[in-house]
Amino acid sequence: MTTTADAEAALDAAGRAGGRAAASRFTRLHDFGIVLTVVVIVVALSLTTQTFLTTGNLVNLLDQAAVVGLLACAATIVIISGAFDLSITAVLAVSAIIAVVVTTHAGVPAGMIAAVLAGGALGAINGLVVVTVKVHSFIATLALSIMYRGLAVILTAGAIVYPQESRLQAFQALSWPTVLGGITASSLLFLLVAGVCWVVLARTTFGRRVYAVGGSEEAARLSGIRVGTIRVAVFAISGVCAALAGLILAARGGSAQASMGTGMELTAIAAAVVGGTSVLGGEGAIWRGLIGVVLITLIGNGFNLLGWDTIYQQVVQGALILGAVSFDRLLRGRRS
Repeated sequence: MTTTADAEAALDAAGRAGGRAAASRFTRLHDFGIVLTVVVIVVALSLTTQTFLTTGNLVNLLDQAAVVGLLACAATIVIISGAFDLSITAVLAVSAIIAVVVTTHAGVPAGMIAAVLAGGALGAINGLVVVTVKVHSFIATLALSIMYRGLAVILTAGAIVYPQESRLQAFQALSWPTVLGGITASSLLFLLVAGVCWVVLARTTFGRRVYAVGGSEEAARLSGIRVGTIRVAVFAISGVCAALAGLILAARGGSAQASMGTGMELTAIAAAVVGGTSVLGGEGAIWRGLIGVVLITLIGNGFNLLGWDTIYQQVVQGALILGAVSFDRLLRGRRS
């Protein structure tokens, strides 16, 4: 004979099962809702414009996504680890300036290597400050961003710097189209780096530790993970991605200056968050950040092709960010 206690236990179990099922449905929506949004926009632009599906426009879309995509890879990795990096565009500027300066004195290969090393070093400094001073990463990287911008002004004396005329063509090699249907070298670099970051996060022990640190720093520490080392490594990777983005921007313009990339860090963070990377850390993926980049790039391209006022583009992007963060909160509430 069923007792009251047994009935309550059965109801409780049913409630938990229903909650898990609801959370699972929300998780699937969280994962693939953004993909569906991108598909809808692609279909809409294909039907409303005659130029969207042309080879030239698609190649241009990929090229436009390269810089923001590299910064989004950096932002995604850092956010998954439970931190923020607001200095990525300042690191981008300093790295690009170093690339030009070193190229002038030692050649293009040395300049590019110096830029990447500088980006990694500045990123590592970010991590060390966050770990040792124990200031919230948002504040720490904001302060460091101001410092790096100041360093960029000092290095350039507030002017635009150019490589030597004899080395300019080689310096701009990243902006050249390749034999693959006109796809630029910078686009291929972006896809390569994104693929490496994807594999590192999804398939390596280091990647699992990044997720663990972002999910619960204290639990990760108790399980034997060197949280400080992971944090510094994550910021160093972010710095390298920012440096590569700086090289692409410098190659496009054939120059570098202290104001390069200003404001693009917010677009990169927006792409990561809109793609489904949780601002609370511990959840996300590179592919999600890339989908966010595609979405934001498509919005900009759509505004241009349809002749809409680009002022409203910022309103749309802001609404997307707010919606993504709100949905993430809702999803976490369903899980708990």
